[in-house]
Amino acid sequence: MPWLSLLSYGFGGAFLANAIPHAVSGMMGRPFQSPFAHPPGQGLSSSTVNVLWGFFNLFVGYVLVCRVGDFALKDTADVLALAVGAFAIALFSARHFGRFHGGNGPAHR
Repeated sequence: MPWLSLLSYGFGGAFLANAIPHAVSGMMGRPFQSPFAHPPGQGLSSSTVNVLWGFFNLFVGYVLVCRVGDFALKDTADVLALAVGAFAIALFSARHFGRFHGGNGPAHR
């Protein structure tokens, strides 16, 4: 059953990392893409929606990491699973949202 906990930590890492841009954009009062926009993931949602979505992601990440299995910061496998999930969603987000914010092209000076 340890693989099930590791899978949970991977998804937990993805939810925790996904909470950051939504909560920060919302707290700054800026609209940002969310699953509730039209079209989903491309259109902009209000800052309030993003704060709510960010904190929902934070809660789900907490449940998946802290309430499933016995996550230990000193256990390399646990931390690696969380990091892989966080890195995967971070890389996906950089590529996906870079299309809308100019982050996929070379830097212009």
